[in-house]
Amino acid sequence: MDNNWLKNYDTGVPSHLPPFPASTLFDLVGLTARQRPAHPALFFKGARLTYEQLERLSNAFAAGLLALGVRQGDRIAFMLPNSPQWVIGLLGAWKAGAVVVPVSPLLAEPEVRRTLNDCGAQIAFVLTPYYAKMKSAQENSPLGRLIVTNIKEYLPAHLRILFSALKEKKEGHRITLQAGDVWFADLLKRHAGVGRPQAPVEPDQPAMFIYSGGTTGTPKATVGTHRALLTTGMQLHAWFSVVFKDWQDVMIGNMPFFHAYGIACLAGALVGRNPVALLPDPRDLDDLLDTIRKKQAAFLPGVPTLFIALAKHPRVQSGQADLTSLKLCACGAAPLLQETKRRFEELTGGRIVDSYSLTEAMVAAVITPVLGTYKAGSVGVPLPDVEVRITDADTGLDTLPTGQVGEILLRAPNLMQGYWQRPEETANVIRDGWLFTGDLGYMDEDGYLFIVDRKKDLIKPGGKQVWPREVEEVIATHPAVEEVGVAGVPDERMGEVVKAWVVLKAGQQITAGDLRAYCKQNLAPYKVPRQIEFQDSLPKSGVGKVLRRELVRQEAAKLSAPDGLQTPEVTLSEALPTAEVASEAR
Repeated sequence: MDNNWLKNYDTGVPSHLPPFPASTLFDLVGLTARQRPAHPALFFKGARLTYEQLERLSNAFAAGLLALGVRQGDRIAFMLPNSPQWVIGLLGAWKAGAVVVPVSPLLAEPEVRRTLNDCGAQIAFVLTPYYAKMKSAQENSPLGRLIVTNIKEYLPAHLRILFSALKEKKEGHRITLQAGDVWFADLLKRHAGVGRPQAPVEPDQPAMFIYSGGTTGTPKATVGTHRALLTTGMQLHAWFSVVFKDWQDVMIGNMPFFHAYGIACLAGALVGRNPVALLPDPRDLDDLLDTIRKKQAAFLPGVPTLFIALAKHPRVQSGQADLTSLKLCACGAAPLLQETKRRFEELTGGRIVDSYSLTEAMVAAVITPVLGTYKAGSVGVPLPDVEVRITDADTGLDTLPTGQVGEILLRAPNLMQGYWQRPEETANVIRDGWLFTGDLGYMDEDGYLFIVDRKKDLIKPGGKQVWPREVEEVIATHPAVEEVGVAGVPDERMGEVVKAWVVLKAGQQITAGDLRAYCKQNLAPYKVPRQIEFQDSLPKSGVGKVLRRELVRQEAAKLSAPDGLQTPEVTLSEALPTAEVASEAR
């Protein structure tokens, strides 16, 4: 294969990384703790956690898990915001040989229960405001015990006092545990001072189950190994090292760790020993701006809606917010408008790089060169040791010439092992070592990748993932609904939003508001249709299948008419993934 993209690598970025070590991210943390124990690993609301503390606390958590009966390969569900507890828990679970399963706090209770039943988690690690939701989901699931933490545990002393007095009870953090559940802080105290447990953990063992819709739209767990996560961290570190200084430059930890994007960023920071400034609520822009200034942060990951919101923020527009410390921003999960990129780069003096990947590739595949040529509309070139092919979209066999559109295939050392307990679906997407992404695109003569369309029906409002099928299944259970079709439609702020076309049963009358309220009982807020249109019938194929693409085509025809684009106001709280402390996800 002619890997012509290598000529576009920034100077100093290797085409191949050294042999990937037979190691893990938590081994790397332990090494760093021995080399520089006082080096800051995490910043959180003015507090600081060193590598020595991170190593010691995660050892205690690992010992606590083993004492609770956790064994090799057991799954532990995490429902937490970005916080020191998340990182301590992640490393401790790995040291105990467990597999971490991130669960978004935005999920509705039925979705949480489905996740628990699918992954088989017997223990969950949750923040206090999410305790009630997880306890409700525990019924009719394998979940046996909850480990619970309060966000104030790692706040500086003065903020802890203020939080206890002003927010703890009002915002749902003051709770009483039910029998059998344990406090995280108590577990750490009982096992304080222990060394790292001797649980045998190999690099090719599963480290995380991260849920993805794959190519079918049915949520399923991608199995990411310890080796894959370390590889992702090494690739991102090599790519960004042309501007970042190891040990020094601070990364903003705003992308939720319940998303593969956030975990990939954390992995890169651990490889470079770069301190991470954790933000529990990525929608709190004032906190974000304050953190960037106080920590002189160099790296900010995000999604398009974040950069749009920052560019429009009054403090940014007035010059009161100092963003000049940012050397680089990474945009993922959805396409970035060129005007947004231009405006933000003018404000910071740094650069935004675009990227493309999938959860199935542990979110490291294709990225824009940091210092090299930027091509408008392109998502960049493959990372070291990543290969990209464009094949015939119908057969998946023939590699297409430069410039021709086909299905994008990826081959890399950090691909998932497969989908948990779904061998047939795994075999369908990974063939002969290649991941069939279901996305359509082409590569130009310089090896730059351009995304043209999605072969699959994934909707990405604000960078999140919504599958039409799961929304359709909920709407179809409403007693007034005869049939439904769901697809993504354009939106200036969110990129696209969820729309439902609904046919009611004869004699039935409901409003769009009624149907949205029904959806909110069973779906995460970002999956609830922003637009609902009632119709007499829906376009169907010869075998009676609703044609989503025809609905989208009809919508596009309407929007192309004068005054056709109707863009509802979208707040940042709707646009960004959230894991806020004061849970509005309930």
